[in-house]
Amino acid sequence: MANIKQIAKMASVSPATVSRVLNNHPYVSDAKRKAVLDAVECLNYSKNLNAIHLSKGKTNIVGVILPFINHAYFSKLLEGISSEALNANYQLMLCQTNYDPNEELKALDMLKMKQVDAIIVCSKILQWEQIEPYSKFGPLVACEDAGKPTISSVYLDHYSSFRMGMQYLIDRGHTRIGICLGRANSVNSLKRIRAYKDTLKAIQEPLREEWIFYQCLNIEDGVGVVHKILEMNERPTALMVTSDQVAAGIIIEAGKKRIEIPHDLAIIGFDNQPIAKMFDLTTIDNQLFTMGSLAFQIAHDQIMKKTQAPENRELEFRLIERSTVSRYRLRN
Repeated sequence: MANIKQIAKMASVSPATVSRVLNNHPYVSDAKRKAVLDAVECLNYSKNLNAIHLSKGKTNIVGVILPFINHAYFSKLLEGISSEALNANYQLMLCQTNYDPNEELKALDMLKMKQVDAIIVCSKILQWEQIEPYSKFGPLVACEDAGKPTISSVYLDHYSSFRMGMQYLIDRGHTRIGICLGRANSVNSLKRIRAYKDTLKAIQEPLREEWIFYQCLNIEDGVGVVHKILEMNERPTALMVTSDQVAAGIIIEAGKKRIEIPHDLAIIGFDNQPIAKMFDLTTIDNQLFTMGSLAFQIAHDQIMKKTQAPENRELEFRLIERSTVSRYRLRN
């Protein structure tokens, strides 16, 4: 296999000039660049990426742990991550785990084996105590509050954001409020459940377990929520839905079943996805794109040794008022 010295000799340039051309560095004349590229083609040269990685001590790859690729929440996170990765001339290795702990461990082992320079954890099933030991092998950044001193994080206060949404409904006359959550035992769901119970307790409203809907992840799950509500003798007048996709499914099916939104059922979504604007959905913006972009920036700064200590960034949230919530009036 040809090497840089052979290319330099054929092109009548220095090895340093060959290196600059191969790495797309500026300040090389067009004539010299052409001579180098012609020699590369003539000698059928290809980069030995493993040797480059070993010499530089990094791979220019960041691993991303996420359970699903085809989910709007994670797609928005990835948009932010990939935007910054492109700017930094980095590649991403997506590790889809389906919440399988063994798959998550495989991804973490890539950091240990120096196959990636850092890991961004979008969502996981492993405990942070199992993940934290890997931080000694490279930067780890969580898209939630990891609560560990060696792991960086970008996160939203899900307890406070959920209570804000609940209070917004209460201020408009709703006390019979149901909730739609994703995984029952995820960190974010547990915080939202606590906010839900604390808010109901504050207004002396009883907790109705049948008004808590779990495993609500997509539009079809929203359709299922409407069917369950229709079977109830006592129904909620409002729903806090932790996914705009699920909320859209509820709105679609409610229309088919002649449930008027917001008069019969008020809805607040989460994430502020494009679908929320399409359905004029009141929602809570949790800045997913920003979360992803900041997660990559933190990882990259640590890779480049710009910062050493783990960094924790809490993002602001805001409620976007649209037409799926109105003041509740008891119907005769």
